Amino acid sequence: MIEKVRWGILGTGRIAKAFAEGLKDVNNGKLVAIASRNLESAKSFAKDWNIENAFGSYLELAQSDKIDAIYIATPHTEHSNNAVMCMENRKAVLCEKPFAVNSEQVSQMIEKSRKQNILLMEGMWSRFPPLMYEVRRLIKSNEIGEVRTIHADFGFKPENDDPNGRLFNPNLAGGSLLDVGIYPISFAFMINGKPESFVSDWTRGKTGVDEQASVILKYQNGSMALLHSSIQSETSQQAFISGTEGSILIDKQCWRPQKLTLKKLNSQKEEFIEMPFTGNGFNYEAEHFGKLYLENKKESTIMPLDESLEIISFIDQIRDQWGLKYPFE
Repeated sequence: MIEKVRWGILGTGRIAKAFAEGLKDVNNGKLVAIASRNLESAKSFAKDWNIENAFGSYLELAQSDKIDAIYIATPHTEHSNNAVMCMENRKAVLCEKPFAVNSEQVSQMIEKSRKQNILLMEGMWSRFPPLMYEVRRLIKSNEIGEVRTIHADFGFKPENDDPNGRLFNPNLAGGSLLDVGIYPISFAFMINGKPESFVSDWTRGKTGVDEQASVILKYQNGSMALLHSSIQSETSQQAFISGTEGSILIDKQCWRPQKLTLKKLNSQKEEFIEMPFTGNGFNYEAEHFGKLYLENKKESTIMPLDESLEIISFIDQIRDQWGLKYPFE
């Protein structure tokens, strides 16, 4: 039995570099390969990160017998095809969020994973830091009673507003919803599950993508979630959960949680809980995935495949309500 997962990264962009940095703080894995569609780009990345193997095509990486698992770090629109190709070549796949662009693509990925009996997980990294385990524990142990309201937002002002860039290009599934809105949506699903109903509205940008979006979720028990995303301005980037017996406030940046405030209605005191990151945060999801792989498990209980499908299906419904389709759909 292997002691460490041999990782390969598919793609050489910003998120690939972040994952490579994260792997430095992982105990059960090591980075051994990088792939780009341009061999020189792969070699340059390999030199910068001291990686043994550089490949000039994604397929070469998928076919290599030198790796066990692949992190998909390509644009949203390529996730599904890349993941399926890797699984067809018997490689475990950790795919950067969003899992894919729509539920049809995610369904294909999950079907391939289960047919091939291959480990697959969405890289929703905000679920894996130590503080988020504490949040789930507090909710499960009824520390704040029954959850009644969730507030969460993620908005920022990009330094580059290039209409052909990843964030603003509809051909690359740009917009706030898939890039940052998925964080508060995933957070609400983690706490309360799938909503009974919702209402939503958006701000359409010049290129046709959603530059701001708000959604209100209503659950069967009457509780609600108010969520917002933006690529027009920086928001509070906090998450707030209020229950019948108290509340939890996760400080900025809630999508990389490190500090929360617990307040109970029957007490005047507030409890502050801090769990600073070790590493850059990507190490937590990589460590979790590596543990699954080494234990021969095919799915995560923290980010289950069916929940990833529920989330992207919900996002499809939001876009349907807006009347937003990407050009390739």
